[in-house]
Amino acid sequence: MTRLTGRALRLTVLIGENDRWHHKPLYAEIVHRAHGAGLAGASVFRGVEGFGASSLIHTSRLLSLSEDLPVAVVIVDTEERVRGFLPQLDELVAEGLVTLDECEVIRYAGRHDTPADGEGENSL
Repeated sequence: MTRLTGRALRLTVLIGENDRWHHKPLYAEIVHRAHGAGLAGASVFRGVEGFGASSLIHTSRLLSLSEDLPVAVVIVDTEERVRGFLPQLDELVAEGLVTLDECEVIRYAGRHDTPADGEGENSL
């Protein structure tokens, strides 16, 4: 299990919900590759509205445009590990925005870090 506290790097990949990699959602492929690379964690967030380089607004409020909502894949780990993952993104992301931000991790604990007596089982 990865324990991460202190300085870290946050990688954010902004893509469309309909972006694909070999007939699979691109966001899923990014998460699976991050997991395979042993990164500390990855989460996918679906946006309700946004636009990118095309300037076309995608929104969940209009049925005709709701097929390709914005998606953010967020990964946080050490700078070395995140930068080591970037070549995989070069292969995967044809259109989208990739950003890197320095951040500070206050606490990262896996599910196996709960007290032995079972109290606080679902708490951080």
